[in-house]
Amino acid sequence: MLSLLPAPGRESAGTVVVGEGWQLLTIRGIPLRIHPSWFVILLVATLAFQQQYALSLGNRLAPAGLWAVALITALALFVSVLLHELGHSLVALSQGVKVKSITLFLLGGVASVERECGTAFGSLMVAVAGPAVSLVLGISLLAASHAASHVSAVLGLMVEQLGTLNLVLGLFNLLPGLPLDGGLIVKALVWQISGSQRRGVEVANASGRFLSLLAVGLGTVLLLRGGGIGGAWLILLGWFGLGAARNQKQMLIVQQALKDLKVRDVAQRRFRVLEADTSLRQLSRMRLGSAAPIGQAGDGVPAAEGDGSSLPDWLLVCDRGRWQGVIDDAPLQALPVQCWDRERVGDHLQPLSSLPAIPESAPLWQAALQLDEGDHQRLLVLSPAGLPSGTIERPELGDAVLKKLGLRLPANLMTAARRQNGYPLGMALGQVARGMVSSGDVTPPNGQVGR
Repeated sequence: MLSLLPAPGRESAGTVVVGEGWQLLTIRGIPLRIHPSWFVILLVATLAFQQQYALSLGNRLAPAGLWAVALITALALFVSVLLHELGHSLVALSQGVKVKSITLFLLGGVASVERECGTAFGSLMVAVAGPAVSLVLGISLLAASHAASHVSAVLGLMVEQLGTLNLVLGLFNLLPGLPLDGGLIVKALVWQISGSQRRGVEVANASGRFLSLLAVGLGTVLLLRGGGIGGAWLILLGWFGLGAARNQKQMLIVQQALKDLKVRDVAQRRFRVLEADTSLRQLSRMRLGSAAPIGQAGDGVPAAEGDGSSLPDWLLVCDRGRWQGVIDDAPLQALPVQCWDRERVGDHLQPLSSLPAIPESAPLWQAALQLDEGDHQRLLVLSPAGLPSGTIERPELGDAVLKKLGLRLPANLMTAARRQNGYPLGMALGQVARGMVSSGDVTPPNGQVGR
């Protein structure tokens, strides 16, 4: 069995992504979910236990009784996996980290947390908690197996099985490679010694990749020698580990790209410029000619044409070369049509400071954090002189990061991202930026912190 605590929030390196599944109940505010793949491993475990009990108990139980005991043992094993994950989760809560869910799936259990612990010691405590629970359970159950056997041979055998499997679960998870708990322990220790969380991730990921390749190799040898399900299981675990290592490496590249790329590298010009003496009638004509309605409080201006965006351009106002402010359609809604010819946009301006803004020299992670924290759709990019020089939105930001990964998206996918004003492929770059802040990898300006 494999029980995993992923790196935080499905956003950091080593994250294991498992579908939501069905929620069964809530424990200490933590939703417990069952992924559909869990029923597959439940069936496999029940079959394995039934065969073991048939060999050990012989005719002492009817066939139906053997199947019932096997099913109960399999369910009890997954209760152990749940306790393992609760160990992680409760310690995470004590460190001030929100646990989003615990999901049981094909390879055991996975806890999804909102963010990384802010310290190496906190991460170490969270990583150690799960294996500690499994080892204590294993030792306790094995110690109780003799007394249980005096009550019933079946009960004694069941307790012994569960004790042994909990020991295996605890020891297996201590193997020093991501995404196992042992890999998270290695990451925390290297982080503590070197002062660099990134270095800890790199070391733990390299170790995890080696262990995964070893598992695939041993599984292949076993399978060729007739090892059957044991060899196939090792190959599956190794394949899963290699996938996690690959995702980990990609996450490191994403984090580095967010630090290396500057806002000016991806800024667009999603605003138009009007003179202050433009009449409201002309503004109305622009509004009627736009593909999307004008929004409120600085978001409302004619949409850009031909890029599939549903977000209208901002409309900035100048007066003889000097920036004056931003206009939306509030005056058109407030004033009668008869006034539109004599009223000028310069009389109905919002200040430029009403728009969320970012310096063009800022790294991309700051833009991702600001877009996410303020729930903004767009940021105004400011030149070193503090003047508007462009805009930045989620689609362009995500596209720049994907290019760093060597990926170029088809035009239809970028059009869909622009239409939704979201990151391409559902990238959660705001969460990645928050994880970078919480781990101390970067320091936000002006004391801003990720929530």
